Amino acid sequence: MPSGITIIGLGPGDSQHWTRLAGTILQQAAEVYVRTTHHPSVADIPAKIYAFDEINRSAEGAQQIAVQVVRLGQRAEGIIYAVPGHPREDAAVPLIRNLAATENIPVTIVPGLSLLEASLLALELDVYPKLQVVAAAEMVGRHHPPVAPDQPALVPGLSSQPLATQVKQVLLNAYAPDFSVTLVQGAEPIWSGPLAELDQQLQFDETTVLFLPADPANSSLPAFQETIAHLRAPEGCPWDREQTHQSLRPFLLEETYEVLEALDAADPAALAEELGDLLLQIVLHTQIATGVGDFRMGEVIGHINRKLVRRHPHVFGNVTVNGVADVTANWEAIKQEERSTRNNEASPSVLDGVPAALPALAQALAISKRAVRVGFEWPDIEGVLDKLIEEAREITEAANPAELEAEIGDLLFSAVNLARWRNVDPESALRATNARFTRRFKKLEALAGAQGKVLSQMTIAELDALWDEAKRFEQ
Repeated sequence: MPSGITIIGLGPGDSQHWTRLAGTILQQAAEVYVRTTHHPSVADIPAKIYAFDEINRSAEGAQQIAVQVVRLGQRAEGIIYAVPGHPREDAAVPLIRNLAATENIPVTIVPGLSLLEASLLALELDVYPKLQVVAAAEMVGRHHPPVAPDQPALVPGLSSQPLATQVKQVLLNAYAPDFSVTLVQGAEPIWSGPLAELDQQLQFDETTVLFLPADPANSSLPAFQETIAHLRAPEGCPWDREQTHQSLRPFLLEETYEVLEALDAADPAALAEELGDLLLQIVLHTQIATGVGDFRMGEVIGHINRKLVRRHPHVFGNVTVNGVADVTANWEAIKQEERSTRNNEASPSVLDGVPAALPALAQALAISKRAVRVGFEWPDIEGVLDKLIEEAREITEAANPAELEAEIGDLLFSAVNLARWRNVDPESALRATNARFTRRFKKLEALAGAQGKVLSQMTIAELDALWDEAKRFEQ
């Protein structure tokens, strides 16, 4: 018998799946430690059985198993540890190997038929070139699955109903509830149905594998990048190939406003489409930069990902906050430190970084919010209202066009402050007013036309009457 630690793969089913070497060792052993007793071949092991069933399949559970296996491996008789499938599929095995190496304990791996291989045979699939494999335990604790939905995937280790619930919740961030999935156990499919019903099944054990077919309704960022890179390639599209960062500027702005329009319309289908069009601009700009060696998509995503982690120490670090006010204060302090480092200034302005190209109302709101973060604020809304009235009065006192323009600007800035105080986005509010005015005016035109009247020839009283009538149509 091998000394030290012997790790044996039990395969996907009963003892007929054992390799000859695995069978020889298991038949001669005095005791065997198994990952779980819920495996079809455990009953065929004549030795005394010890199990780790009580330890869950999380990363912490794997660490606990590894520590115990290495401790037992230090005995003169060593330890035989048997796991479902192939030893490489057990999360504790790499930890065991690392710990054993530090203790100079030899580790012998006895291969077994892989759960994944058995699942592919059961599903009659040959998808190794595109197949993704993510252990169920790796899904736990995530909020988005580490798989591309346009490629098939296997999720081994779906050993319990609670674990299936956790995995399902993560997968729902990338797949629709009615997306059809399949459970394989041993070497046989045992259930197919909608993802939403995954955790309603009862037949989970250590050999259970979840199969996610490629989703034709979805795509992944790598697939989209391939499309854009192909369009920019020598054999690609002449139009796409000749675009530059500057030539694409109008399209970036146009697509941004179309996203806003979809938001204003509260139209989810339109929003999905317009966000895709906006993403096209981002990926196309990135591919242009890639072509000349400036940066690549990994740098774009890495930059914003690191920024979000850095600016959320209360989520990804050990900072404690008491509500949104603390979050905002921390955010501004971190940004201030970033600006100081970037600009090599001892005291950079809190207004640094407000985009000059923002629409005026949005820019005013951004400036106002930043000033407030450092305490430049009225004590109550009455002060805001008084300022608004003051600015309106000063418009009437303007002595020349330059003063008039300045006073109207001050009035608008004060109106933006009032909107901020009442938690109203001024840009969205004005866009909604523009849309509402347009609808009503077009109705007014239609009403006048129905009466055989021409707007330019009507009195203001007649127009007001039609306006009131147009408003009633929206009530």
